Amino acid sequence: MTYDELFGEAVKASENSYSKYSGFSVGAALLTLDGKLFTGCNIENSSYSLTNCAERTAVFKAVSEGYTEFSAIAVAGSATEDFSKPCYPCGACLQVLSEFCGDDFTVILSDGEHKLSDFLPMRFSEENIK
Repeated sequence: MTYDELFGEAVKASENSYSKYSGFSVGAALLTLDGKLFTGCNIENSSYSLTNCAERTAVFKAVSEGYTEFSAIAVAGSATEDFSKPCYPCGACLQVLSEFCGDDFTVILSDGEHKLSDFLPMRFSEENIK
């Protein structure tokens, strides 16, 4: 799957967004190392702190099905269905991704390819616990 196709899957996943409070739909498409695709969307809640982001939805779906090795994630978000502006992953999503992905993990946004380390150069990890 090309990165353009992966980004298209993220846009498609945003169609399932439950974003009645913010009006900002986000979709994520997570690709495993063996080519399986997991999508997610943001799911808001009237108690805002209980909202779940698209990226974490995709990761949790994958992990709950036994997948923990990933090659790339695409993220698309918009309040107007114009996905040309990048929708950057939040800190919580970056931290969750870092649990399973290395610094060179690819993050696809509307402005191109990035690495996880571009967004989270110093992260809390297993090494910090030991």
